[in-house]
Amino acid sequence: FSLTEIQKNYLLATARASIAVALDIDCEVPAPPEDEIRHSCGAFVTLKIDGKLRGCIGTMESEAPLPSLIEDMAKSSAFRDPRFPELSRNEYDQITIELSILSPLSRIHDLSDIEIGTHGIMLRDGFRSGVLLPQVATEQRWNRTEFLENTCRKANLPPQAYKKENVELYVFSAILCDEREKST
Repeated sequence: FSLTEIQKNYLLATARASIAVALDIDCEVPAPPEDEIRHSCGAFVTLKIDGKLRGCIGTMESEAPLPSLIEDMAKSSAFRDPRFPELSRNEYDQITIELSILSPLSRIHDLSDIEIGTHGIMLRDGFRSGVLLPQVATEQRWNRTEFLENTCRKANLPPQAYKKENVELYVFSAILCDEREKST
């Protein structure tokens, strides 16, 4: 599937408005675009301040309509990411919002199927799992091995765990919506 620039801008505005409303900050709630967004999929909302991570929460799959999912994930990123304190009113104007709208997961058995810059990785080993979005490898300038090792670390596994026979590897792609690249 794809999203138009109008739809991307609407989803970004929805994410920002949901955080503003939760902080009791006056904001303009966006009107839905004429071309309704009917997709149900996974999505992550990433918040950054001065280019540094300030919150990131998402889900790999959802039955919720995409605008509702973005609203929920934006609030979760701002207020429920256990790595950070709740976002404050003072920080609100400093955040930039990035949305990753996910394709369905595709199981892989050959590591050469992972394309840096195109694929994100989800790794499962029993009850442990780790996910890294496609843009993370590019931002960190990781090669495939470094991407896999860091996905293992994200799952609280040893860096070489991706080589174990029982580990499941999945790839996915993402449509990126970034306030820094927002169309007018």
